[in-house]
Amino acid sequence: MTPSVIGEIVRTTRKTQGLRQDQLAGAAGVGLRFIVDLEAGKPTAHLGKTLAVLAALGCSVHITTPHGSGEHA
Repeated sequence: MTPSVIGEIVRTTRKTQGLRQDQLAGAAGVGLRFIVDLEAGKPTAHLGKTLAVLAALGCSVHITTPHGSGEHA
């Protein structure tokens, strides 16, 4: 998983849901510039804001530890 892949997921999901970037920004409580940067794959995007955007889109995050157990956010 890379910032570019996350950006593409956000862009594709947003468009599938018929949302404009400004609408997603409002729903997630972030600025429009953040959405633009996130969709562009900016590697320094804040994790908390990224998770808020993913949650606003109805996405979830799954992390698998080296020991094989997973956590969902």
